[in-house]
Amino acid sequence: MIALVTGASRGIGRAIALRLALDGAAVAINYRTQKEAAQSVVESILNAGGRACAIQADTGDADQVKQLFEQAENRLGPIGILVNNAGILHRGTLDTYDPGVMSAMLKTNVDSVIHCTRAAAVNMRKNSDGRIVNISSIAARGTAAPGTTWYAPTKAAVESLTRRFALELGPAGIRVNAVAPGFILTDMVDPANRDEVIKTMAAKAVLGRAGVPEDIAGAVAFLVSDQARFITGQILTVDGGRTDFLSH
Repeated sequence: MIALVTGASRGIGRAIALRLALDGAAVAINYRTQKEAAQSVVESILNAGGRACAIQADTGDADQVKQLFEQAENRLGPIGILVNNAGILHRGTLDTYDPGVMSAMLKTNVDSVIHCTRAAAVNMRKNSDGRIVNISSIAARGTAAPGTTWYAPTKAAVESLTRRFALELGPAGIRVNAVAPGFILTDMVDPANRDEVIKTMAAKAVLGRAGVPEDIAGAVAFLVSDQARFITGQILTVDGGRTDFLSH
């Protein structure tokens, strides 16, 4: 199986790419700016005996997505697994609304899911098979985390699109699901207060710890596997049992 993971140079995307490769997939590593980091993921896969390549593209741009899929399929083969992981978070509140920032998040978090899913569906329909996983966030459901007021609706859109695409693509044998992570510990956490952040976020989960990228990678691996062959249109929450939902 050939997989394409967007935003796979670091963090959650990197963990997903490595896990899919471990499970036997050839993986196209998409990145926008982090070329060296993306190549490092490729080298890790190659060193383990797998197949991989790194391809630069802004997945919020339809023309670049078209080229991304053409390059991936020329180098590895038809894409059978798509993981829409690329995303950005700009913090903001009602009082600090910035249309430019909102537009940027919509482009990366929502438009990229649309462009990549449309591109992937072409060959998936021909093969009557395909597995698509979108990476959402528990912010989509309305958590008490401050500063995510404008990020949240972009992820809510991802969850809505997940269900709509599952409806449209299901008759062609294509499954579409999403994973909604809670707090996940990556290198984007400020080292200056890393320990404090871990302690605070661990206290918000009933399992008593912060999540790590491999937790999300495991959920994605399940959803694209044959074990999940009768699952589509679902949102799998992976958050350690967060206790701070506004509706709690």
